[in-house]
Amino acid sequence: MTGTLAPTQPLTAADRCDRCGAQAYVRVLLNSGGELLFCAHHMRKHDDSLRKIASDIHDETDKLNDDK
Repeated sequence: MTGTLAPTQPLTAADRCDRCGAQAYVRVLLNSGGELLFCAHHMRKHDDSLRKIASDIHDETDKLNDDK
């Protein structure tokens, strides 16, 4: 469920997880029109529940494995 809506801006180091304040790597657009940001840990923890209420999920967790 990624990239199905209008493109979203890439996440930056300034984007913070709504649960813990760590850097966000996932943006969840809700069916209700809202938006939530999550670190990889909290996205994994709440993945099943979020997918039920999300219209789109923009996942950039692949950046965590980037060997630059």
